[in-house]
Amino acid sequence: MKKLLILGMLLVSVLGVAQNEALFEQGKENYKNAKFSEAVTNWKKILDNGQQSAELYFNLGNAHYKLNNIGPSIYYYEKALQLQPNDDDIKTNLAFAENARIDVIEPLPKTVFSRWYKSISGIFTYNGWAIVSIIGVALFVLLFLLYWFSISETKKRIYFTTSILSAVVCLVALVMAFKTYSDFNKNQPAIIFAESTEVKSEPNMGSESAFELHEGTKVQIIGSDQNWVRIELADGKDGWMPVNDLKQL
Repeated sequence: MKKLLILGMLLVSVLGVAQNEALFEQGKENYKNAKFSEAVTNWKKILDNGQQSAELYFNLGNAHYKLNNIGPSIYYYEKALQLQPNDDDIKTNLAFAENARIDVIEPLPKTVFSRWYKSISGIFTYNGWAIVSIIGVALFVLLFLLYWFSISETKKRIYFTTSILSAVVCLVALVMAFKTYSDFNKNQPAIIFAESTEVKSEPNMGSESAFELHEGTKVQIIGSDQNWVRIELADGKDGWMPVNDLKQL
């Protein structure tokens, strides 16, 4: 019975992959023939089937850009960039789409420490920093044992110094792992999908309008209240807007 169940699951999985590949190729054919809406329909079916990839998101971004859907095109380029952050084609197309936005948001100037932290923290993910800290612990233990059992004074000094350095690396990596994990959990970017939306000072339609945003603008979600979300811009402005006017990445 177990073997039959496993075989059935494998068959369903294979059929699902084959169906998604057929939809992907059909979407590519639609795109070549300038049938961009049909391409989007086929590719979104793949997402509905639970499959995602940078290539799929990139193609969806291209199709929406051809349809002049600035918000969705930026959204899918950003999704592709999350999976392949160093892809130049994605970055280039995203820049083109961002140039079509109405809103121009000037980010707040960053301190030297903020710039330094961003450059260092971007080297690894929080998992990567955790692995580095584990390696640092292992090296510390190994080098300290070599120092303890070594007879030569010269070797003792070398092993002691390198063991201290590995301990420092371990501590720094551990701090970075916790900090980058905290940043990851706090990071809730979203893209405005509404053609235009008023950002309110409070989470209700009767409150004062703080400013207006347009399709394609990237914001950070920093809070929520029923059908409203509190957003913050790169320039420090914040306010409340209906949750249906944006889509979280």
